[in-house]
Amino acid sequence: MKYLRPESAATSVLTMAVVTAFALVTAGPAAARDDRGSGCLDPGVPLSVEENRLGSTLPDNADPATPQSRPFARQMIEGGGFQGFAPALTRDLCRTRGLKAATALVRQKGEALWKDAVRRAQRRDRVQGDLPYSDDRPLYWTRLESTAALRQWTPGFDLSDTDRTELITTFDRASRGMFDIDLPSGKGVKRVIVSGFDPYTLDGGTTGTAPGTVGNNIRHGNPSGATALALDGTTYRTKSGKLARIEAYTLPVSYPEFQRGYLEDTVGPFMRPGPRRVDASITVSQAGGAVFNLEQWNGRYHGVSLGNDNFRPCAAVNGVPQLAVDNHGCNATVVERWGGPEEFSLTDPPQWTSATLPIAEMIRADTGASIPRPPGDTWPDPAVAFGVVWHTNYTEFPDCASTARVTRNNPPPTEYPPPTAPVPPSAGSCAYSGGGGNYLSNESAYRNTLLRDRMGLDIPAGHIHTPDMQHFETDFDPSDATFDAWRLAIVGQGRNLIHVVADTA
Repeated sequence: MKYLRPESAATSVLTMAVVTAFALVTAGPAAARDDRGSGCLDPGVPLSVEENRLGSTLPDNADPATPQSRPFARQMIEGGGFQGFAPALTRDLCRTRGLKAATALVRQKGEALWKDAVRRAQRRDRVQGDLPYSDDRPLYWTRLESTAALRQWTPGFDLSDTDRTELITTFDRASRGMFDIDLPSGKGVKRVIVSGFDPYTLDGGTTGTAPGTVGNNIRHGNPSGATALALDGTTYRTKSGKLARIEAYTLPVSYPEFQRGYLEDTVGPFMRPGPRRVDASITVSQAGGAVFNLEQWNGRYHGVSLGNDNFRPCAAVNGVPQLAVDNHGCNATVVERWGGPEEFSLTDPPQWTSATLPIAEMIRADTGASIPRPPGDTWPDPAVAFGVVWHTNYTEFPDCASTARVTRNNPPPTEYPPPTAPVPPSAGSCAYSGGGGNYLSNESAYRNTLLRDRMGLDIPAGHIHTPDMQHFETDFDPSDATFDAWRLAIVGQGRNLIHVVADTA
């Protein structure tokens, strides 16, 4: 069965036109015209599911029967000081006369957006906008405003659907730092790559009575994305005295990009033999509670939950999970160009992969002791911000032809080493969920560690699940001190954990 990414045609043209018109009004008349004076954006072209959220507006916090004066995305874009980015991109697109020039333009602009977001997060220059420097959300919403312009661009030359998709993909990857990884060569440096994620679960939440407004889940950020921005391009002096260079990138919360090789194409070149070969590769995402979970086992099964594009390849049927033998879309498949040795078949990769992170060192390092506890922190030890736990649970289909599932090592013990050794997945079993579930966080962990194995590497690789960051003081305000405090605490302790990995790499 073939699964296709959903289109947004069902969304009203009126809404799409309003979103685009708002962006152009903000940009000024010149942004909508090329050198001949004709419009170069077509607001009737349907936007993607994610891009359609650009027009989403929250209720006013003081009066939930009244909408806020600006869409949420605009508050994020302007709050990050990025309000000029998409208009400038549009002006440059309007002047572009060929595919080669357009490709160079979108890559350059995407890389510039990523670098600007990193500089803001690391306070290298004066922080623009009124949102805290650590906020990851301006990058996400500015990227969407830019891809919407690319989708609705009417160039003065023939542009096929395939070429347009490739332009959007090039911009998307560039604006995620995927082309920006620059690991130094030499034996005196440790090379570390870290991934984060976009905000997700943006629909739903608490609502008001104002007509046309949305639930407050639209406010979500992602501490793993904020951590990636905070760490990208930084150096760290390890306990052995060596210099560690940390490079970071962010991943989308949608399945098709993973299938197209976003992760492998980013990390894979640095797992091949050579002077810049990576010494550690870590994936990071958000989970829940007030704990960092170090995931031990990652499963191949995926697709039960919706991505940001409202697509999932493996929805339950009448409440019963589908089997991968019946629906091959339920299993992550290998990107063919990253096949690897024969024992790792392209058509039948392993059901499980395992972390090789320095679990003992990461727990014993007491990484939360120097981090201020955010308001409402529920970790029982008040001497640290958050706990760090070896997360060894998983769920398997012992019989791959039966929907009966077994969950093992649940709940994982909070002490380390545990009094009883965890039970690994059964030989011949099929994965249902790893310790990190069967969503895209688990998929990033699975693909990263599978790539490690395919390249024959013996390096630290695995997944860190952060605490939940979505703690707000009000129902509808876009940001506040509590939300910022949780992000700062998670990023701070996350940085400490990455440094421990660098110490042991």
